[in-house]
Amino acid sequence: MHGYELRKRLNLMLGWGRLLSYGSLYPALKKMLRGDLIEETVPSGPPTRRQRIVYKVTDLGTEEFARLMSEVGPAAWEDDNFDIRFRFFSSTDMEIRLRVLEGRRSRLQERLDRVQRELSMTQAEADRYAAELQRHGVESVEREVRWLSDLINAERNVQVQSTPAPDAPTASPSAPS
Repeated sequence: MHGYELRKRLNLMLGWGRLLSYGSLYPALKKMLRGDLIEETVPSGPPTRRQRIVYKVTDLGTEEFARLMSEVGPAAWEDDNFDIRFRFFSSTDMEIRLRVLEGRRSRLQERLDRVQRELSMTQAEADRYAAELQRHGVESVEREVRWLSDLINAERNVQVQSTPAPDAPTASPSAPS
């Protein structure tokens, strides 16, 4: 795809919460070009005032994507990366998905515990609006923790359902008496 089309597609894929600007896209494309993760071509045809450059993922780029999607350390569940990782979960192994979801939930639970402790300490000092902002933050994190727990349970249910059950003994027909 060319840059405009790529930006449009990525913005659709990632949703309104993470809009990609040209100021972010083109430096990232240049970095991927230097790393041989993508290649660029100028389509043949009549030359125009400004030829569009088309970018294509290389085999090395595909391998690097697979490697990044298999990582399960803290970078996979932090705020800056989690939503992008989540968007590509369909191409990720179930065990890796579970570890990333559990890591994200654990990190948010830690954050929630800390915010609730701070909230109880500062509630007397906070004005109405500061208290409302803190309450909103707590509710948002609680909602995401519930959402993650639901996703983890759904993943585990799929895992259980796809595990073959041991062969049940078959009843032999009884002999006529």
